[in-house]
Amino acid sequence: MKLRLGIPKGSLQDATVQLFARAGFNVYVSPRSYFPAVDDPELECVLIRAQEMARYVDDGVLDVGLTGWDWIAEHSATRGGSNIVPIADLTYAKQSFGCVRWVLAVPEGSPFQRPQDLEGRVVATELVRATEAYFARLGVNVNVEFSWGATEVKPPVLADAIVEVTETGSSLRANRLRVIDTIMESSTRLIANRSSLADDAKRTKIENLALLLQAAIAAYGRVGVMLNVRRDDLQNVLALLPALLRPTVSPLSDADWVAVNTIIEEHTVRELIPRLKAARAQGIVEYPLNKVVL
Repeated sequence: MKLRLGIPKGSLQDATVQLFARAGFNVYVSPRSYFPAVDDPELECVLIRAQEMARYVDDGVLDVGLTGWDWIAEHSATRGGSNIVPIADLTYAKQSFGCVRWVLAVPEGSPFQRPQDLEGRVVATELVRATEAYFARLGVNVNVEFSWGATEVKPPVLADAIVEVTETGSSLRANRLRVIDTIMESSTRLIANRSSLADDAKRTKIENLALLLQAAIAAYGRVGVMLNVRRDDLQNVLALLPALLRPTVSPLSDADWVAVNTIIEEHTVRELIPRLKAARAQGIVEYPLNKVVL
């Protein structure tokens, strides 16, 4: 059994490869090949643009792939996407583990303040169908034109407004654009072909892959902390510890001492460790996490 996996080429590529590494899969991308090597004999990787991923999963060319909810919605609006089954929401983006937004933006000096002000105007975007559906819901008639790229430079000469994806807003600000509304939010999804899921071996592989990818995301921004403490001081230490579920407390060879193990948010460590030390904890160790299975 070999599972054909689509990895998004372009802005999500590096973040996806890094996520797979945290999940335990080493993917090796060559600049001269669209077929990355992977250290799992049951996987065959293909680099595909995120905009096209849903189409190839829908057609069965790929068993499974990763792409944004925005492109799944765009494909479904165009062709239906009846053979696409969402498997997991993997909330990561190019620069962070979060969502991206598709926004309606106009030049800073533009008189347009609301989407309704664009009645009869030209809007440029790569996300044509979703943009048309957005304006249709508002009852606003606009001319939505497909943009091949560099969409930010089109207003005000080539378009009155744009619908563009943003993660931090820095590109919009650099091009002196002002956001007047959010069309949709999108996160990366793991999707599978319906026929592939009907194959027991492939289904098991897809479910295991989803489990490990979600575990890698769950571990992001978290660390493990273990320490030793006298039983008499245990309650004071436990009162300081936030935990994913509950801290694990284990007896040591010395009956007066216990070991405590827990998972915490990484940004709290610098304040927590001095407080643990003041509560008489000893042997405090912080360690990184690759996966957390919830």
